[in-house]
Amino acid sequence: MERAVDNIGVVGLGTMGAGIVEVCARHGLRVVAVDMDDAAVERGRGHVERSTGRAVERGKLGADEQQELLGRITFAASLDALADCDLVLEAVPEVLEIKRELFGRLDQVVPDACILATNTSSLSVTEISVATSHPERVVGLHFFNPAPVQKLVEIISTVVTDPDVVTAVRALAERLGKTPVVVGDKAGFIGNYLLFGYLNHAMSMYESRYATREDLDAAMQFGCGYPMGPLALLDLIGLDTAYQVLDTMYRQGRDKLHAPSPILKQMVTAGLLGRKTGRGFYTYDAPGSGTVVPDAQTPAADTGTAPTREVRSVGVVGTGTMATGIVEVFAKAGYPVTVVGRSDDKVAGVTAAITASLDKAISKGKATPASKEEALRQVTGATDVTALADVDLVVEAIAEDVEVKTAMFRRLDEVCRPGAILATTTSSLPVIQVAAATSRPADVVGLHFFNPAQVMKLVEVVSTVSTAADVEETAVQLCRALGKVPVRCGDRAGFIVNALLFPYLNDAVKMLEAHYATADDIDTAMKNGCALPMGPFELLDVVGLDVSYAIQRQLYLEFRDRGYAPAPLLEHMVTAGYLGRKTRRGFRTY
Repeated sequence: MERAVDNIGVVGLGTMGAGIVEVCARHGLRVVAVDMDDAAVERGRGHVERSTGRAVERGKLGADEQQELLGRITFAASLDALADCDLVLEAVPEVLEIKRELFGRLDQVVPDACILATNTSSLSVTEISVATSHPERVVGLHFFNPAPVQKLVEIISTVVTDPDVVTAVRALAERLGKTPVVVGDKAGFIGNYLLFGYLNHAMSMYESRYATREDLDAAMQFGCGYPMGPLALLDLIGLDTAYQVLDTMYRQGRDKLHAPSPILKQMVTAGLLGRKTGRGFYTYDAPGSGTVVPDAQTPAADTGTAPTREVRSVGVVGTGTMATGIVEVFAKAGYPVTVVGRSDDKVAGVTAAITASLDKAISKGKATPASKEEALRQVTGATDVTALADVDLVVEAIAEDVEVKTAMFRRLDEVCRPGAILATTTSSLPVIQVAAATSRPADVVGLHFFNPAQVMKLVEVVSTVSTAADVEETAVQLCRALGKVPVRCGDRAGFIVNALLFPYLNDAVKMLEAHYATADDIDTAMKNGCALPMGPFELLDVVGLDVSYAIQRQLYLEFRDRGYAPAPLLEHMVTAGYLGRKTRRGFRTY
């Protein structure tokens, strides 16, 4: 049966509810906007008027269009106003009892053909639906905040939802200019299930003082291209909302990785809820503001007084893509660089690649012929590490194999002058393992550049239990001199970025493996709902499934938590040789 959905009711006129009202009215639908009393209704009206007013100021909406839009909205403080609606959507607080009580009352008001939708982000739609006499007409319709901007809408079908209801709601979402994905009734659905596991892990890192809030956020912004770091995002979402979502996910799945981090409950209890209260992981200049102000945790300004070692010349061991990028970065910054390869051809390949990269930069107006020549003058090639005897810093960028790296560090220990800093670019291996192969572990540090090194801003500076303070400080200051964003972290599997990124990717594979959603829908949800630059399956195919499996296995071996165990589907695809783009087949075929 085809259902016409032209008259929409929205109950609950907070930020989300008012946003949904605006979206519907913008697209020509008649909307009845309801809240519990006149004061709440006026606040909701104010939300819509201010939001559309800003659109007029920015030239995205005409003044006449704003008035027409507002004219399509009827505000009311009684559920009786919803009696003629084709669909009623609730956006009331994320409390099961409140939503069930509301649906029971709506069941008595609206006609039998009216669809009842919940905007819940984590609660069981099935549990809400059975509060009505017609659970088959109940569906989840989860908008993302801010509703006028975010494209994704998750449509949640329960085991009793009428297929015609799902079809009608999907058509409505498309009519509103949204990108709908249809999923089953599982805590967190797609977006929140994958997002909040990642956010919870970031909170655990912060709580254990593995990294500062600033470094955690910078790592994910500059290392993964995320629009916000995890702790800043939690402040935006609201720590109370985050706790409710995680607690629901944990109670349903009993996955330890979804058990709310203890610090989250403490902060919620203390009333530190994020931007809405003016204080969460960061401090804001006023409740509701997004402007961060300094507090007791804000890092002190760099005075340049911390002891460092002088770095005037650099050596790079390796001729692969990463090594070549690092050589280019140092050369463009004016450092003389000696690159060591296994043969003259390999070394010549590095120079050729840098030349091509600089030519490309010239064609884009990002470099000049003079700067190209100056950078190339800084590069010297060699085929033996003895050429590095007098450099101040050596960066190892060879195969990601602990035995190969250990052997190289033994050799560097023999060749390099006392006091020279020895750095490894490993992305997953223990830095202390290569440091212990030398007679100078205090001089060894991790410098994890991201690929391509010429473009990516982030460098993880990894200190072991043996790394000297002046070595760490030198590495940090050097990265800043290179125009990079350094973040400090300890020597444990995955450092910051990989330890947060790959469990999220692994969870996405488990979701696909369980047939909860397709790879396309999961990618769509994370790109459109969370504003990520790539969906998890797009990213896995780019990174390489073999690389992803190896990193995930390393995380599992270090933390020994079953939640980190590589998804069986990931292991099977690696065994089959489906490694992503490099083999032309991964989660997609190329």
